[in-house]
Amino acid sequence: MQQQHKFSANEKMTNLIKEDHTLLLVISRFGLSLGFGNKTVKEVCDSNGIDCETFLAVVNFLSESNFEVETLNENLDLKSVINYLQNAHSYFIDFKLPAIRSKLLQAVETPEQTLPYGEIFLKFFDEYVLEVKKHMAYENKVVFPYVLNLLNGKADEGYSISVFEDRHNEIDSRLVELKNILIRYFPSKGSNHLLTEVLFDILSCEKDLASHNQVEDYLFAPAIEVVEQKYRTAK
Repeated sequence: MQQQHKFSANEKMTNLIKEDHTLLLVISRFGLSLGFGNKTVKEVCDSNGIDCETFLAVVNFLSESNFEVETLNENLDLKSVINYLQNAHSYFIDFKLPAIRSKLLQAVETPEQTLPYGEIFLKFFDEYVLEVKKHMAYENKVVFPYVLNLLNGKADEGYSISVFEDRHNEIDSRLVELKNILIRYFPSKGSNHLLTEVLFDILSCEKDLASHNQVEDYLFAPAIEVVEQKYRTAK
């Protein structure tokens, strides 16, 4: 019996956002812009050249929070998944993390706060960002090109997706540490509005990074393993 998912191709695209606002990020990372009118998911995907089945696989995977994938969708368009993941990397590196740093800088530079605390928080955050950049650069420069070559029948015999899986550490863990440090040790003098804003963004980013990792671990990597197996069998 085929598993029934939360969203289908005939669902109005606007209903996805109404049901789960976090899917705005997924929609954006597939290169889709707002202004859907009354179009269905399939109509929006088709008009934008997006593989609807792949889009729904990611949307339902994240919205249902079901990380025990029962049957791997072999029709997954892996090039679309790579594009989605690359867009997510750009969002974190070029937009979200710089925005959080800017707010953190504002929060620690208020007259009520002491400079040593600000230096510590910013140093911790900057070290975290470097870690994220290194992690995502490896995927952009090594993992994704490997997969694209594999899809074209040109596998690198000295590499496999298992190497990625072994070194795929949780990049969101250090952000959790920063959140805990801010909650426990940030000076309580003056207004906390800026700090609250920073913490809210950190909590949002923490959840988003975790979801990003789950797509890579439970959808992307297993799908590549299937392609690798077919490649080896065909040789």
